[in-house]
Amino acid sequence: MRPGCSNLVKLSGLIFASVCAWYLGYLFADVVPEDSLASAIENIQSIGEKPVLKAPPPKRQKCDHWSPCSPGQYAYRLLSGGGKEKMAKICFEDELLISEQKGNVGRGINIAIVNYETGKVAATQFFDMWEGEFSGPMTAFIKNAPQKSLLLMVTHDDGSTRLKEDAKNAIAELGSKEIRNLRFRSSWVFLAAKGFKLPDNIETEKINHSNNSKNRYNGWPAEIQIEGCIPSNLT
Repeated sequence: MRPGCSNLVKLSGLIFASVCAWYLGYLFADVVPEDSLASAIENIQSIGEKPVLKAPPPKRQKCDHWSPCSPGQYAYRLLSGGGKEKMAKICFEDELLISEQKGNVGRGINIAIVNYETGKVAATQFFDMWEGEFSGPMTAFIKNAPQKSLLLMVTHDDGSTRLKEDAKNAIAELGSKEIRNLRFRSSWVFLAAKGFKLPDNIETEKINHSNNSKNRYNGWPAEIQIEGCIPSNLT
């Protein structure tokens, strides 16, 4: 065969093969769904890549505890006010009983009463200990709490100036060891049980008198808190 004829045959074969390849590709693209094709290409590209392991986000616990309470326990968190603007909070079983969001927190001593057997809030109230005479009404509020109640108390701003002896006695009878040490603008939190006894190993009270003018609240005591878990079968 002449050299010219051989080259022509090779060129014709190449053109024919290219046309066949194009036609087969056209048919394949028409038959295979576009999303499947894209997925296949993505899978091919990902071959050899190192898998990225992502840690699952931490599960939020009741009352923002770091670790969960066991089944059959109540979760609580008491947070005093800090400075002028940071209001106090009381959380019980992941429900805010007293907070700025609920609009039921104020200057003085804030108290929530919880039915221990049901875990439900029975009453909330704040008592201004700077202006007005509310020590008497607060004493009555505490004494009228039913048996088998939890009483959760936190201060915001000043809780001591107009706090009278009858109120101090009522709170001391519930087990407070710090109520007589409360000073002007002390931060104080207290958890008490009426009609039953709380376990000795849980934190129930904390107080802070610090009014360092160099702290972040310009002389006001910083907020303090207690949190923990209470067995629901103590009575």
